[in-house]
Amino acid sequence: MCVIINIKMNYFERAKFFRTKKRLGQNFLINGEVIQDIIEYANISPEDTIIEIGPGVGFVTEQLVKYAKKVIAIELDEEAIRELKKLNAPNLEIIHNDVLKTDLSTLCEGEFKVVANIPYYITSPIIAHLLGEIDDLNNKNRNKIKDIILMVQEEVAHRIVADENSSNKQYGLLTILSQFWADVKILRLVGRKSFFPAPKVNSALVKLDVRKSPKLELSDYSHFRRTIKAAFAQRRKNLKNCLLNGGFLKEHVTQALNSLNLDENIRGEKLSIEMFGKLSEELIKASKNEY
Repeated sequence: MCVIINIKMNYFERAKFFRTKKRLGQNFLINGEVIQDIIEYANISPEDTIIEIGPGVGFVTEQLVKYAKKVIAIELDEEAIRELKKLNAPNLEIIHNDVLKTDLSTLCEGEFKVVANIPYYITSPIIAHLLGEIDDLNNKNRNKIKDIILMVQEEVAHRIVADENSSNKQYGLLTILSQFWADVKILRLVGRKSFFPAPKVNSALVKLDVRKSPKLELSDYSHFRRTIKAAFAQRRKNLKNCLLNGGFLKEHVTQALNSLNLDENIRGEKLSIEMFGKLSEELIKASKNEY
């Protein structure tokens, strides 16, 4: 889809008249080129329904409504909602609510796409709300989402797409949650001056193509969640000690690590998602004395 947006449109002049609220983490996207990229990356068809999270005063929204069958904008700020209503688009539905308290699966029939420019301090909770936790195999929201275009802090973007070879600080629980239920990639970096008011950090656009089934086939997904939670609970400790502190029995941990030929001093962030799956299964076997 080729999208042409008037990138000379002065979003800054429009945004500066709105009283942004720091408590809501409001930073409005005012870069027309980035807005154009969001629309192109979303790859919207005339039959698509888009759920937009955090539309603010509607700079992205006013473009989404041109291409989608319907746009459902979820916004918490009453003043922003008044601005959204000025768009007067017949295919725009505005919902005044906290997205974390909104059951997205009830908002429309069939599947939908998500576009979100969200407050950075609630990025992880929103991703968990969209995808469901690792052991939530039938999450209602995830089952209806095709894909997600998400504006996040650059540091968080690198955490989402990280792997066991990335920096220790990048690879962690958010990585595994995101990749367990979606194929993820960074689309582009976005400078801090692309927003008003400008945040202190740079941002990035991330795409999550939602999976119909989890990344791994496991016998017990709750046990897998417990395993990785323990492994990342204390990053300065080795994997064995983390698991022991997480309530796993010493003999079970030793058996599982030996079975997988893992050094007891290895740290959790050096294990791939697949290896974590194997570790969880071996811990289950050890607990059942299946050796």
